[in-house]
Amino acid sequence: MPLVAGVDSSTQSCKVVVRDAGTGALVRFGRAPHPDGTSVDPDHWWRALQSAISAAGGLDDVSAVSVGGQQHGMVALDSSGAVVRDALLWNDTRSAAAALQLVDELGGPQAWADAVGSVPVASLTVTKLRWLRDAEPANAERVAAVALPHDWLTWKLAGASGLDALTTDRSDASGTGYWSPASEDYRRDLLTLALGHDAALPRVLGPREAAGRAGGALLGPGAGDNAAAALALGLGPGDVAVSIGTSGVVSAISTSATADGTGLVTGFADATGAFLPLACTLNASRVLDAAARMLGVDHEGLSDLALSVPAGADGLVLVPYLEGERTPNKPDATGALHGMRLANTTPAHLARAAVEGMLCALADGIDALVAQGVEVRRLFLIGGGAQSRAVREIAPSVLGLDVHVPTPGEYVADGAARQAAWVLSGSDQPPAWSAAGAATVQTAAAAPHVRAQYAAVRELTGRRPA
Repeated sequence: MPLVAGVDSSTQSCKVVVRDAGTGALVRFGRAPHPDGTSVDPDHWWRALQSAISAAGGLDDVSAVSVGGQQHGMVALDSSGAVVRDALLWNDTRSAAAALQLVDELGGPQAWADAVGSVPVASLTVTKLRWLRDAEPANAERVAAVALPHDWLTWKLAGASGLDALTTDRSDASGTGYWSPASEDYRRDLLTLALGHDAALPRVLGPREAAGRAGGALLGPGAGDNAAAALALGLGPGDVAVSIGTSGVVSAISTSATADGTGLVTGFADATGAFLPLACTLNASRVLDAAARMLGVDHEGLSDLALSVPAGADGLVLVPYLEGERTPNKPDATGALHGMRLANTTPAHLARAAVEGMLCALADGIDALVAQGVEVRRLFLIGGGAQSRAVREIAPSVLGLDVHVPTPGEYVADGAARQAAWVLSGSDQPPAWSAAGAATVQTAAAAPHVRAQYAAVRELTGRRPA
């Protein structure tokens, strides 16, 4: 059978999987790091992609390739196709004030939700363009086209130079703030509202439409990271993925678009033609990293500590807004410990509070999806944070449902590979194989007091000091 490749160009690294197109069996894998920071020269992504491809044995024998990537990042190009300035990533919060301005200018949150399925927050591309207009007007004037990270990498793989060759897909376009999943059209008036003028935008491809060729390989349309992961897992209506990575994401497959004026749920599209309503937190696995660092232990030690005290950490609550927060929209918030007493100021209690606080924020995301009429039957726990024993054991009681934990994998790259196999096959449906492997099931045990004590204090977090 032919081989296909899938790429995950994430915040922290680039990963490439090469799989058998017919069975999904993993053949080769490569990885390369990305630089730290929330503002990055896209050339770093290109060099990392080349290194990861080389580490995966190259693409000479690959028949199709597709790129999954971090969403929302602003890649601004001039009329020659050159990058205007470093790309602002999804977790760059400098456009928080711009988001508030844009919300007001269109007539409020519900007007935005009705227009594009999402209410602008600092992570969305549209707010970064407004920041660029106001903070760097000379650079804004040079912008002739706006792309997302995966769009730009696909364009580079195709060897294209003209801006009219830029392509994207529904899932990533739906995270810009100027493309509507409901109407499947760009809202150029919103692009102009943000940037101050119109610009070229990538052509939005269908779920199995080829974007061109990379050498001898077909190029798939690509996908945003969450949509690619859902494709890898083979999720369908009623399935919810809780992903604990740099960000925390609760996403569900839905047959209808959402328009949540509260801003808690962003109404994205998925990679199959359906929809992917999603709630995202800025603080996920790095909450565990921070707690382990504070306590001077590794992650296994953190789990040992957290599991040694009862649910609720005897009243100690961590509100984990360590880098501001997106859901709820509090970009200037800080984290806080509440309920401290002599009896619960121990390393074990802090470890438990860190795990529970992170999970409570994700549980709020599930509640927000349900409030939008999204069906929730099964939960899948994925991402680096899912490898924590404490997270796996505590999650069912906090999230309130049995939790399926699939075999660890590179789900974004795997989803991109499955999409590449779909494009290659020309079939109406994606390949039957899933990259998820067998899932273990963690059974829920009721602990409603954990959510209740978190809810009682989460709104008490303050702003960062001036």
